[in-house]
Amino acid sequence: MPRRSFSTTFMSEEPTRLSTLSGLVRRLHDGDVKARNDLIAHASDRLMRLVRAQLRSFPAVRRWDETDDVFNNVVMRLHRALEHVRPKDTREFFVFSGTIIRRELMDLKRHYYGKEGLGANHATKLAPAPDQTHAPDQDPTSDGQDPADAAMAAELHEHVEQLPEDLREVVTLLYYQGLTMEEAAEVMGTSSKTVSRRWKDARLQLGRLLRE
Repeated sequence: MPRRSFSTTFMSEEPTRLSTLSGLVRRLHDGDVKARNDLIAHASDRLMRLVRAQLRSFPAVRRWDETDDVFNNVVMRLHRALEHVRPKDTREFFVFSGTIIRRELMDLKRHYYGKEGLGANHATKLAPAPDQTHAPDQDPTSDGQDPADAAMAAELHEHVEQLPEDLREVVTLLYYQGLTMEEAAEVMGTSSKTVSRRWKDARLQLGRLLRE
Protein backbone atom coordinates (compact mmCIF):
# COMPACT_ATOMS: atom_id res chain seq x y z
CA MET A 1 0.00 0.00 0.00
CA PRO A 2 1.82 3.15 -1.17
CA ARG A 3 1.79 6.41 0.71
CA ARG A 4 -0.24 9.23 -0.77
CA SER A 5 1.20 12.73 -1.00
CA PHE A 6 -0.64 16.01 -1.45
CA SER A 7 0.56 19.41 -2.58
CA THR A 8 -1.25 20.80 0.45
CA THR A 9 -1.24 18.65 3.57
CA PHE A 10 -2.27 19.09 7.17
CA MET A 11 0.80 20.93 8.43
CA SER A 12 0.97 23.26 5.42
CA GLU A 13 -2.59 24.48 5.78
CA GLU A 14 -3.05 27.97 7.17
CA PRO A 15 -2.92 27.93 11.00
CA THR A 16 -6.04 30.08 11.05
CA ARG A 17 -7.94 27.44 9.05
CA LEU A 18 -6.82 24.70 11.40
CA SER A 19 -7.75 26.82 14.40
CA THR A 20 -11.19 27.42 12.90
CA LEU A 21 -11.59 23.70 12.18
CA SER A 22 -10.68 22.86 15.77
CA GLY A 23 -13.19 25.40 17.05
CA LEU A 24 -15.97 24.01 14.85
CA VAL A 25 -15.25 20.46 16.01
CA ARG A 26 -15.47 21.60 19.64
CA ARG A 27 -18.74 23.43 18.98
CA LEU A 28 -20.24 20.32 17.38
CA HIS A 29 -19.01 18.13 20.23
CA ASP A 30 -20.61 20.53 22.72
CA GLY A 31 -23.98 20.19 21.01
CA ASP A 32 -24.08 23.17 18.61
CA VAL A 33 -26.21 21.74 15.76
CA LYS A 34 -25.36 24.61 13.41
CA ALA A 35 -21.67 23.73 13.70
CA ARG A 36 -22.24 20.60 11.58
CA ASN A 37 -22.96 22.56 8.40
CA ASP A 38 -20.21 25.06 9.19
CA LEU A 39 -17.70 22.27 9.80
CA ILE A 40 -18.46 20.48 6.53
CA ALA A 41 -18.36 23.74 4.58
CA HIS A 42 -15.03 24.67 6.14
CA ALA A 43 -13.53 21.23 5.42
CA SER A 44 -14.97 20.89 1.90
CA ASP A 45 -11.82 21.95 0.03
CA ARG A 46 -9.72 19.45 1.93
CA LEU A 47 -12.32 16.71 1.48
CA MET A 48 -12.35 17.35 -2.27
CA ARG A 49 -8.55 16.99 -2.42
CA LEU A 50 -8.70 13.75 -0.45
CA VAL A 51 -11.44 12.29 -2.64
CA ARG A 52 -9.56 13.22 -5.81
CA ALA A 53 -6.35 11.65 -4.51
CA GLN A 54 -7.99 8.46 -3.27
CA LEU A 55 -10.01 8.03 -6.43
CA ARG A 56 -6.74 7.50 -8.30
CA SER A 57 -6.35 4.20 -6.45
CA PHE A 58 -9.93 3.19 -7.30
CA PRO A 59 -9.95 3.25 -11.12
CA ALA A 60 -12.75 0.69 -11.05
CA VAL A 61 -14.90 3.44 -9.48
CA ARG A 62 -13.37 6.28 -11.51
CA ARG A 63 -14.45 4.47 -14.66
CA TRP A 64 -18.08 5.15 -13.77
CA ASP A 65 -18.10 8.17 -11.42
CA GLU A 66 -16.49 11.60 -11.56
CA THR A 67 -14.68 13.16 -8.60
CA ASP A 68 -17.55 15.60 -8.01
CA ASP A 69 -20.05 12.72 -7.81
CA VAL A 70 -18.01 10.85 -5.22
CA PHE A 71 -17.33 14.06 -3.29
CA ASN A 72 -21.07 14.85 -3.11
CA ASN A 73 -21.74 11.31 -1.85
CA VAL A 74 -19.04 11.71 0.80
CA VAL A 75 -20.43 15.06 1.95
CA MET A 76 -23.97 13.67 2.26
CA ARG A 77 -22.69 10.62 4.10
CA LEU A 78 -20.60 12.76 6.44
CA HIS A 79 -23.53 15.09 7.08
CA ARG A 80 -25.78 12.17 8.07
CA ALA A 81 -23.09 10.55 10.21
CA LEU A 82 -22.38 13.76 12.14
CA GLU A 83 -25.98 13.75 13.31
CA HIS A 84 -24.99 10.90 15.63
CA VAL A 85 -21.20 11.11 15.94
CA ARG A 86 -19.46 13.98 17.74
CA PRO A 87 -15.67 14.00 17.19
CA LYS A 88 -14.03 15.58 20.22
CA ASP A 89 -11.02 17.06 18.38
CA THR A 90 -9.37 17.41 14.96
CA ARG A 91 -7.64 14.04 15.40
CA GLU A 92 -10.97 12.26 15.67
CA PHE A 93 -12.44 14.32 12.83
CA PHE A 94 -9.56 13.45 10.47
CA VAL A 95 -9.88 9.75 11.28
CA PHE A 96 -13.66 9.87 11.00
CA SER A 97 -13.76 11.73 7.66
CA GLY A 98 -11.01 9.48 6.27
CA THR A 99 -13.10 6.45 7.20
CA ILE A 100 -16.14 7.97 5.50
CA ILE A 101 -14.17 8.40 2.26
CA ARG A 102 -12.81 4.84 2.39
CA ARG A 103 -16.22 3.30 2.99
CA GLU A 104 -17.86 5.36 0.26
CA LEU A 105 -15.27 4.19 -2.28
CA MET A 106 -15.59 0.57 -1.14
CA ASP A 107 -19.39 0.73 -1.39
CA LEU A 108 -19.16 2.18 -4.88
CA LYS A 109 -16.74 -0.53 -5.97
CA ARG A 110 -19.06 -3.23 -4.60
CA HIS A 111 -21.94 -1.51 -6.37
CA TYR A 112 -20.21 -1.56 -9.75
CA TYR A 113 -18.36 -4.86 -9.38
CA GLY A 114 -20.88 -6.91 -7.46
CA LYS A 115 -22.67 -9.80 -9.11
CA GLU A 116 -25.17 -7.52 -10.88
CA GLY A 117 -22.89 -4.48 -11.22
CA LEU A 118 -22.11 -2.67 -14.46
CA GLY A 119 -18.41 -3.38 -14.21
CA ALA A 120 -18.80 -7.06 -13.45
CA ASN A 121 -20.98 -7.52 -16.51
CA HIS A 122 -19.09 -5.22 -18.86
CA ALA A 123 -17.93 -6.91 -22.05
CA THR A 124 -14.40 -5.40 -22.10
CA LYS A 125 -12.15 -7.38 -19.78
CA LEU A 126 -8.44 -8.04 -19.51
CA ALA A 127 -7.17 -11.41 -18.34
CA PRO A 128 -5.30 -11.23 -15.04
CA ALA A 129 -1.59 -11.94 -15.03
CA PRO A 130 -0.94 -15.63 -14.11
CA ASP A 131 -0.03 -16.33 -10.49
CA GLN A 132 0.11 -12.62 -9.71
CA THR A 133 0.21 -11.81 -6.00
CA HIS A 134 -0.03 -8.24 -4.76
CA ALA A 135 2.29 -7.22 -1.97
CA PRO A 136 0.81 -5.28 0.96
CA ASP A 137 2.72 -2.13 -0.03
CA GLN A 138 1.12 -2.08 -3.49
CA ASP A 139 -2.30 -0.86 -4.48
CA PRO A 140 -3.50 -3.71 -6.71
CA THR A 141 -5.98 -1.54 -8.58
CA SER A 142 -5.17 -0.50 -12.13
CA ASP A 143 -7.08 0.84 -15.13
CA GLY A 144 -8.61 -1.83 -17.34
CA GLN A 145 -8.23 -4.55 -14.73
CA ASP A 146 -10.31 -7.68 -14.60
CA PRO A 147 -13.31 -7.59 -12.20
CA ALA A 148 -11.66 -10.33 -10.13
CA ASP A 149 -8.68 -8.05 -9.57
CA ALA A 150 -11.03 -5.17 -8.77
CA ALA A 151 -12.66 -7.34 -6.10
CA MET A 152 -9.22 -8.15 -4.69
CA ALA A 153 -8.39 -4.45 -4.47
CA ALA A 154 -11.65 -3.79 -2.64
CA GLU A 155 -10.84 -6.62 -0.25
CA LEU A 156 -7.52 -5.00 0.61
CA HIS A 157 -9.22 -1.76 1.62
CA GLU A 158 -11.93 -3.63 3.51
CA HIS A 159 -9.26 -5.38 5.57
CA VAL A 160 -8.32 -1.97 6.98
CA GLU A 161 -11.57 -2.19 8.94
CA GLN A 162 -10.30 -5.36 10.64
CA LEU A 163 -7.11 -3.81 11.99
CA PRO A 164 -6.78 -2.93 15.69
CA GLU A 165 -7.85 0.62 16.39
CA ASP A 166 -4.33 2.03 16.81
CA LEU A 167 -3.16 0.53 13.49
CA ARG A 168 -6.34 1.51 11.68
CA GLU A 169 -5.89 5.09 12.85
CA VAL A 170 -2.34 5.25 11.46
CA VAL A 171 -3.44 3.80 8.10
CA THR A 172 -6.29 6.31 7.92
CA LEU A 173 -4.07 9.29 8.72
CA LEU A 174 -1.13 8.27 6.51
CA TYR A 175 -2.88 6.66 3.58
CA TYR A 176 -6.41 8.06 3.43
CA GLN A 177 -5.62 11.51 4.82
CA GLY A 178 -2.21 11.75 3.13
CA LEU A 179 -0.26 12.95 6.16
CA THR A 180 3.46 12.38 6.62
CA MET A 181 4.82 10.43 9.59
CA GLU A 182 5.69 13.70 11.34
CA GLU A 183 2.26 15.22 10.66
CA ALA A 184 0.45 12.11 11.91
CA ALA A 185 2.60 12.11 15.03
CA GLU A 186 1.67 15.78 15.63
CA VAL A 187 -2.04 15.03 15.26
CA MET A 188 -1.84 11.95 17.50
CA GLY A 189 0.38 13.56 20.11
CA THR A 190 3.00 10.84 19.84
CA SER A 191 6.43 10.29 18.26
CA SER A 192 7.26 9.67 14.60
CA LYS A 193 8.96 6.45 15.72
CA THR A 194 5.70 5.17 17.17
CA VAL A 195 3.80 6.08 14.00
CA SER A 196 6.44 4.34 11.86
CA ARG A 197 6.26 1.19 13.96
CA ARG A 198 2.45 1.07 13.78
CA TRP A 199 2.53 1.71 10.03
CA LYS A 200 4.89 -1.26 9.58
CA ASP A 201 2.70 -3.47 11.78
CA ALA A 202 -0.41 -2.42 9.85
CA ARG A 203 1.15 -3.30 6.51
CA LEU A 204 2.27 -6.70 7.80
CA GLN A 205 -1.22 -7.48 9.09
CA LEU A 206 -2.86 -6.32 5.86
CA GLY A 207 -0.52 -8.56 3.88
CA ARG A 208 -1.40 -11.54 6.07
CA LEU A 209 -5.14 -10.87 5.85
CA LEU A 210 -4.97 -10.57 2.09
CA ARG A 211 -3.07 -13.84 1.72
CA GLU A 212 -5.59 -15.61 3.95
